[in-house]
Amino acid sequence: MARRSFSESLRFARAGLAWAWRTQGNIRRHAVAAAAALGLAWWLKVPSGEQALVVLTIGLVIVAELINTAVEATVDLYKRSYHPLAGTAKDVAAAAVLVAALVAVVVGLIVFGPPLARLFFDLAGDGL
Repeated sequence: MARRSFSESLRFARAGLAWAWRTQGNIRRHAVAAAAALGLAWWLKVPSGEQALVVLTIGLVIVAELINTAVEATVDLYKRSYHPLAGTAKDVAAAAVLVAALVAVVVGLIVFGPPLARLFFDLAGDGL
């Protein structure tokens, strides 16, 4: 196999990302959730270190979804008929996305919980 140039590698990666965006609804859903989280971080004026944690968590979820998509495509290519191990491979890859998403929820609660609670209690206190 011939060595690829860096620009060619980037082109293939961009093509893979574009394919995933066009064909995988979960990638688009994760992108919407990511935009909402980043918007909330900006609106709440979350410190930059915590914003970095949010960005890393978003990256974790997107990478897990891309790997899940690659595993599913590979299994489908290899095994057109049902096989228990093919199902297991797909299930485990999906579980990786679930774990990443649960971690994202926990990070969101840790990062956004206190400023949202302060905002809520400040607003509630104004009405009393």
